Amino acid sequence: MNTPPSERLGTGTPRLSLNRWTFRTTPIQEFLEVAASQGIDAVGLWRQDVAEVGLDALRRRVDDAGLRVSTVCRGGFLTSSADADRAAALEDNRRAIDETAGLGAPTLVLVVGGVDKADKDIIGARSRVAEAIAELAPYAEERGVTLSLEPLHPMFAADRAVVSTIDQALDIAEASGSPAAGVVVDTYHVWWDPYLERAVQRAAQADRLFSYQVCDWNLPLAAEPLHSRGYMGDGYIDFPSITRMIKDAGYTGDIEVEIFNEEVWATPADAVAKIIADRFTELVLPHA
Repeated sequence: MNTPPSERLGTGTPRLSLNRWTFRTTPIQEFLEVAASQGIDAVGLWRQDVAEVGLDALRRRVDDAGLRVSTVCRGGFLTSSADADRAAALEDNRRAIDETAGLGAPTLVLVVGGVDKADKDIIGARSRVAEAIAELAPYAEERGVTLSLEPLHPMFAADRAVVSTIDQALDIAEASGSPAAGVVVDTYHVWWDPYLERAVQRAAQADRLFSYQVCDWNLPLAAEPLHSRGYMGDGYIDFPSITRMIKDAGYTGDIEVEIFNEEVWATPADAVAKIIADRFTELVLPHA
């Protein structure tokens, strides 16, 4: 396995990682330079950056900026009932695992996929996810990569993720029989769960808590609800409480800020990074 993030923390803003999609409209090189200039030493990257720049070239850019990669987004979309589509998804996820290893990142985040409209069978879709993770996890383990299943808020079950809770994700991870399968806790998607604290403890006890991502839940919801993610402190999420849950579970790795928001994307990248660092230092870090 790669060295865990908790053993590779640098000297920048402690524990903070910037997710690439928070800076979706910023060119990749500018994003890396902004992170480094703000004293932030970790970034979460997306596969679109690999497609644009090339794997080896992107790794060089990250290294040259003095940064490391906390996560890679994203794999998944494993719910199709068609054999050909399933085979293609498995192959794409193997490529995603290889890219994650090539970037030196410890974990690949997976959005598992929504209901297949061909059969509208959500239970069957979850079963297909479990089968796929059981097949992919040994491949990831061989390459020193973990698979972080990301539960999404239930409103995204139709099109993005039939897995909505940490417990559901853990059921799938544990059924794989591999230590390479686990979960990411993303506050936007799980803050509402009345069993969240118990589920976080369960993940930690099983050594399957691989990543922690933060952003706020803003209202009113945007026309695209996924874009209602906001700066910590702007919405309804109790970051001190959830972060203490994560700390009490023993997690000491990177805490990644992942915001999808049109206004944020329209703001200069250095200003966004500064706001994030300030909010992180105020609302998250003291409880981590």
